[in-house]
Amino acid sequence: MIRILRQIFRTGIVTDQLPPAVEEEITEVGSRLEEAIRRHFRRSLTVRQVDAGSCNGCELEIHAMNNPIYNCERYGIHFTASPRFADLLLVTGPVTRNMEIALRRTYDATPSPKLVIAVGDCGCNGGIFGETYASLGGIDKVIPVDLVIPGCPPDPVALLNGILRAVRGTSAGKRGK
Repeated sequence: MIRILRQIFRTGIVTDQLPPAVEEEITEVGSRLEEAIRRHFRRSLTVRQVDAGSCNGCELEIHAMNNPIYNCERYGIHFTASPRFADLLLVTGPVTRNMEIALRRTYDATPSPKLVIAVGDCGCNGGIFGETYASLGGIDKVIPVDLVIPGCPPDPVALLNGILRAVRGTSAGKRGK
């Protein structure tokens, strides 16, 4: 144990800081996002992330969005394990035939009004997996989608911007699907 602690103290902090331009962009997007969340959801936006069969590239970026560097929780975005408490479903990957029923059940368990965002190229249209014997294609083949965030995978800033567009779209009458 002492050996491990010494190694930690010798190594120090190894996390790289974000470039100032990226940090400024995140702060700007975050403040707009926080304002929109407060306006439409009172205090916070609760997100349920669903992997419908992806390669996990998008999940890594979603986890990065929630790490101490990007820290989406400071803007009022919280993740939940239960769809019953979610305001937004963040769905990644092409829908595999094995995940179709689980995705429908998750959508049905999410209380109205709910938002659905398809993340990544695979979530938008099936991506490199397309429609095959094992894959149904994009998320919109199974459940209604309010917004798509393209990219393979989209970076955390694109994810925050997409969530901002979805939350702002709630005032345009898209809620309650």
